[in-house]
Amino acid sequence: MNPDIFAEWLRRQGYRVVRTASSYWYETSPRVYQAFPYHWLIEPQEEELSGLLRGNRAIALRYSTPLAASQGKLSYHVVCEGPSLDLASLPRQARQNIGKALDHAHVEPIPLSRLATDGWSLRADTLSRQRRAKAESQAWWRRLCLSAGDLPGFEAWGAICDGELVASLLAFTCDNWCTIPYAQSSSDHLQYRVNNGLFYGVTSTVLGRPGVDKMFLGLHSLDAPESVDEFKFRMGYAARPVRQRVVFHPWLAPLVNRPIHSTLQQLLHRYPEHPALSKAEGMLRFCLEGRCPPDEQHWPECLADRKEECMRDTQSVPSARPT
Repeated sequence: MNPDIFAEWLRRQGYRVVRTASSYWYETSPRVYQAFPYHWLIEPQEEELSGLLRGNRAIALRYSTPLAASQGKLSYHVVCEGPSLDLASLPRQARQNIGKALDHAHVEPIPLSRLATDGWSLRADTLSRQRRAKAESQAWWRRLCLSAGDLPGFEAWGAICDGELVASLLAFTCDNWCTIPYAQSSSDHLQYRVNNGLFYGVTSTVLGRPGVDKMFLGLHSLDAPESVDEFKFRMGYAARPVRQRVVFHPWLAPLVNRPIHSTLQQLLHRYPEHPALSKAEGMLRFCLEGRCPPDEQHWPECLADRKEECMRDTQSVPSARPT
């Protein structure tokens, strides 16, 4: 499978997709572009970024880049870099959680049509737990699922208890990576660790396929709490250190500063579930931190005990301090 298939899936949903020398990009929200495939680490030239911004009247760009890049927020990808997720090697608590989940529900592939219907209640439940209840709509979710219907590389999986879908995910295989862009579950069944069972079942199956030896389970989010990834780390998945860079259009330079960010934080405190406000605060925060040397940035908790190792891998140059 290749990125062109993923690009077609995005186009079917109504997203604008652009190809540049280093990557593919899609318009995640009005005039804001995200690079994909998500597992690619790219280092586009400034001329390429400027052309993308100006040629598409974009406000901002977001992409992942290596630790040694000169700018970017210290960040991570949640990954499993094969050859398998060995149950015997996991901590005792993880093994118990997986066993509890698989006693409660069985894991199997499901039709994308079922993900589009039954999966929405799980999606809405998950967004509510993450305090992002208004971030997505049922119509958007249905279009997202059904747009993948006849495209190779896409698959849906579910954890099913007594015929009820209690957790689900969407996966796409590209290169030698299987990416899970969306996963959701029922709050009523979290006590049975259904997420643990679902992720283990999918990972152990997918990494057994020829030509697939890596799983990508998510980007460090702009606005969701880091706690959303904790269960994945307890499951044996790893935080792959990267830098995430956010680049704003030069015309917006006067607004990319600490006072404006502070104002956004205050507004977000007042309106905590406003999705556009939450994303805007995250974009500005990642941009401002990304201009600072790594040792002056806020480190994600999952990388805190690897700071010395990561610092050796960074070769950052002095950069202008944000005001």
